Amino acid sequence: MTEELIIEILKDAFYTVFIILLPVLGVSLIVGVFISIFQAATSIQEMTLTFVPKLLATALVIIFLLPWIIDKLVALTTKMFTLFLTIV
Repeated sequence: MTEELIIEILKDAFYTVFIILLPVLGVSLIVGVFISIFQAATSIQEMTLTFVPKLLATALVIIFLLPWIIDKLVALTTKMFTLFLTIV
């Protein structure tokens, strides 16, 4: 294995993880901003008010995007195995 090959493998893995996590983190960020605005407007400073909705929104996004996430991970795994077979 050369350094270029290792860099390519790591680049593909990090890119795939970034693409998978981007929608999940984006929804969590948007929900957090809306809840923070709501808390600032109503002067409610309850910690569970921020935690529970973000947890539920994140879980719903993961469930909704699960087929797409699995497709991305299977594509990465297939690419890695074919790459490993060409090396050996």
